[in-house]
Amino acid sequence: MRAPTGSVVGLCSASATLCAMGMAFLGYWGVHEPAPWRFTDVVVIVLAFVGFALLASVPWIITTPVADDSAERIRPARRAFACGVIAIWLAAVLAIVG
Repeated sequence: MRAPTGSVVGLCSASATLCAMGMAFLGYWGVHEPAPWRFTDVVVIVLAFVGFALLASVPWIITTPVADDSAERIRPARRAFACGVIAIWLAAVLAIVG
């Protein structure tokens, strides 16, 4: 089954946008403060970096060449996108609550 028209471009641009928003969040969150890091700060950073890695892999996953008779790469790219978004949102919520 073919992916809908524009889904590759949409996923690529959405992953780039969310990656930029996540980096802006980390920049304003307080990574540069001189206070020592707590355990929750480390968890926030790890979650954010995992989210960045997943979001950055979306364009690579979705544009990987496939044979004509094999399945498209849209489903794994959607999964990576969803997991990346969840990781970034968890990092943001933990930074605000924690």
